[in-house]
Amino acid sequence: MTANEVIAVLGPVDETVIAEILKTGATAEELALAWTWIHADEALINQGRRYPSGRAAELIGILESMERDVEA
Repeated sequence: MTANEVIAVLGPVDETVIAEILKTGATAEELALAWTWIHADEALINQGRRYPSGRAAELIGILESMERDVEA
């Protein structure tokens, strides 16, 4: 995944966040899945989808931290 792919999924984000995401070795698809879980987890749970594991779960943690920092 490239920095441009991160921005394509998340929109404009801090370079530190981009670096942290790239460090995971995740794919753009895994990032999109993590973003979806952050913003529509109830819908996914209602569809019977399981919470992601591996790199997608790691990305969810990064995105949650990023959102907490924005809210603070």
